[in-house]
Amino acid sequence: MRILKHILTYLFWILLSLCIGIGYMRLLLGSNTVSEEGLGYLLHLFFDIGMIQVGLWVGSVIASCFVLLDVFYLRKKLKNNSKKTIIRLVVLLMISVLVAIVHYLLEKVIDVI
Repeated sequence: MRILKHILTYLFWILLSLCIGIGYMRLLLGSNTVSEEGLGYLLHLFFDIGMIQVGLWVGSVIASCFVLLDVFYLRKKLKNNSKKTIIRLVVLLMISVLVAIVHYLLEKVIDVI
């Protein structure tokens, strides 16, 4: 039963990370202003699919960093702490900021992406 609880908890954190990644791409790309009529419908569809696909990749990087950090470090440190959910959420947001900074550096400064 304890293993199932850990799996469901990590599934929740992974889903939250994926939503943060999609939200980051939404902030980065802005709203979809392409017309939904005629040939513009395909561009509108490609914009949405691209935003979700890249957002899921960014979210999966955030999730993998968070899960590894939680398994190897946070779980031991937060064993008897009453605010462990809040601390994990803050750590997740800090990892998201670090991934956003690395993404910005690779895309705009170094021009790799």
